[in-house]
Amino acid sequence: MARPASRNVLGTELQLCSTDPMTGYFRDGCCNTDPTDGGTHVVCAHMTDAFLAFSKAQGNDLSTPRPEYGFTGLKAGDWWCLCVSRWKDAEAAGMAPSVNLAATHVETLQYVSLDKLKEYATENT
Repeated sequence: MARPASRNVLGTELQLCSTDPMTGYFRDGCCNTDPTDGGTHVVCAHMTDAFLAFSKAQGNDLSTPRPEYGFTGLKAGDWWCLCVSRWKDAEAAGMAPSVNLAATHVETLQYVSLDKLKEYATENT
């Protein structure tokens, strides 16, 4: 069954984050969420080498392929629906990746202010 259209942090319809690689908790290319998403994968973030190294050091290796899960591993330049807690940790450490506000789920605002997100805003290109 299709989910109703979600909203982004700007109050408009949630936009696609990435289909290459396919991202999102539901692997639908969008940073959709629901109560089963324990990681709250709602921030559409632009991966950098520095962030990927930071995440790996924190115990979440996003760059190593995991074929058993259909995961090819991320590289700098990829867009990914990131857990809001990991983004906040990275921001506190000065390592936060940029975000696409139009593709970042409104749920993010429960954890991070729009003003803070705007400091890191960019568009998918």
